[in-house]
Amino acid sequence: MVNESYIFNTPTHQTTCIVFSSPHSGRNYSESFLNNSLLESPQIRTSEDAFVDDLFSCVTNFGASLLAAVAPRAYVDLNRHSDELDSAVISGINRGLTNARILSGLGVIPRVVARGSVIQSGKMSMEQAQERLDTVYYPYHQKLKKVLNQTHLTFGKSILIDCHSMPRRATSHIVVGEGRGPDVILGDRFGASCSKTITNQVENVFINQGFTVSRNIPFSGAYILQNYGCPSLNQHAIQIEINRSLYMIEETVEKSENYHCIRNRLQKVIEELVLIGE
Repeated sequence: MVNESYIFNTPTHQTTCIVFSSPHSGRNYSESFLNNSLLESPQIRTSEDAFVDDLFSCVTNFGASLLAAVAPRAYVDLNRHSDELDSAVISGINRGLTNARILSGLGVIPRVVARGSVIQSGKMSMEQAQERLDTVYYPYHQKLKKVLNQTHLTFGKSILIDCHSMPRRATSHIVVGEGRGPDVILGDRFGASCSKTITNQVENVFINQGFTVSRNIPFSGAYILQNYGCPSLNQHAIQIEINRSLYMIEETVEKSENYHCIRNRLQKVIEELVLIGE
C-alpha cells in the first residue's frame, strides 16, 4: 500500500506481534520543496535515514509488516509531537510552547538538517505547515496506530521496532567493548517504552550476529516510543539506531561496498527478532 505519507508492506500472513517502522527513510523531495530550499543534495539528505527501509524490507518474508515514510524528515519529522511547532520557521506560533528540540531547530517541521544547516529562508504560514501535517504526519500516525491496535488484538501484545540510522560522529565518544564503538544503539526510554526482557532479547540477537550494541545513550527514543510504548499494557516499542558508516558513504549518501553484507547480516537479525513475537 502506497500513499503520499507512507508505504505499507505486509506479509501474506502475519505470524508475529512485531511491527517494523521506518519514519525517517523517506526520500520524496518534491520539486517545489527543493526550489524553496537553501540546500542541495546531498546536504539536504543528511538528516535522512537513507536506505533503512531497504535494509529492513525483508521483514515481510518472516511474517511481519513494515511501515515506511515517503516524505523526507527535512519536510516533516514523524518522530515529533504534532504540536512541536517552531516559531522561527512558522508564522503565528506561540513562542511560549517550546522545548530543546524546537530550540535547536528540530521540531515537527524542521528548521535545520544535520549539523545545523538551515533548510529554507524566511517563514511559512500556519496554513502551509498545517498542510504538511494533514498530508504527511497524521496519515502516517493513523496507520501506525491502526496496525499496532490490530496486532495487539490478534496476538495479545504488540512490539514496535522503530528503525533508524545514526551518523558515525554521534557515537565517536562511546566505547562498547574491545575498543570498538557501537554498531547499534537500542533505545527504550530507559525501560519506559519496552520491557527489559524484550530489550535484552533484541540486544542478544544483534550480539549473536556480531554487532556491538549499547543502550539509550545518546538515543533513547522520542515521540514514537513515548506515544506507542506502554509495557504495562503489553504494548512495547523499541528503537534501533544503526551506524551509517557500516553500510553507506555518509558524505555522499551512497551505498558503500559493504552494503549488501550488512543487509544480509540484518536479515539474519530480523529472522531471529520475529521469533520474539511469535
